[in-house]
Amino acid sequence: MVGTKKSLGQHWLKNREILNEIADLAGSGPLCIEIGPGLGFLTSSLLRRFDKVIAVEYDDRLAENLPKSFPGTGLEVVHGDFLEYDFRGVTAPFMVAGNIPYYITSPIIEKVLCLEVLPERVVLLIQKEVAERILSDKETVLSLFVKNRARVSAGPVVKAEEFTPPPKVDSQVIIMEPYEKGPLVSDEVFDLIRRGFMAPRKKLVHNLSGFKAREELLKVFKSIDISPDARPGDLKLEDWDKLYQKIYS
Repeated sequence: MVGTKKSLGQHWLKNREILNEIADLAGSGPLCIEIGPGLGFLTSSLLRRFDKVIAVEYDDRLAENLPKSFPGTGLEVVHGDFLEYDFRGVTAPFMVAGNIPYYITSPIIEKVLCLEVLPERVVLLIQKEVAERILSDKETVLSLFVKNRARVSAGPVVKAEEFTPPPKVDSQVIIMEPYEKGPLVSDEVFDLIRRGFMAPRKKLVHNLSGFKAREELLKVFKSIDISPDARPGDLKLEDWDKLYQKIYS
């Protein structure tokens, strides 16, 4: 994982069956970028499926020791923060995989889904609650961000007791396959989404009151079948796209 201090989210998954399942979901091919390899448990499974694994490790001691565990293999260890890793030298096709710290899940997802050259697949082990929010029909800014840029599906749930030391919550694998043609809706539409979620529990008509008068907004809502009582999480990407077109038409 990124970092080695327990306070930064260090929990080692050692169950070989689960590790192999995660690696299988990542697939196979010429290259996999691994986020925070730590002690190399997932790295071992990835090296059996990919010609080369570039493992980006923040902790200096772990980054120094990891190559010693896999001599003569296609492993390259990069010592640094994954959020600062420069992908400009990485060419397609490649995959991304990792068991990532809970506290930087969103920034990591945003980074990999906004790359100039996109991975074919991203397989991440994250906090189960966050995975459920991404996959849920009740939308959030993060779920809409992911669904705007990738096909997303659920992988296995990993119980807390499978980790050493065990975290307080279970984890889950998510699989993201970025759209080759880019996001489904524009950045401008997504700016509207972010504005709409400034107060997620309030009615959307209240959150968007700065764009049009309430009565005008309600007429717009009615024209595209949005309930006047809708909250931001009730709208799908296509609803936001229609709403943007109506507001700015």
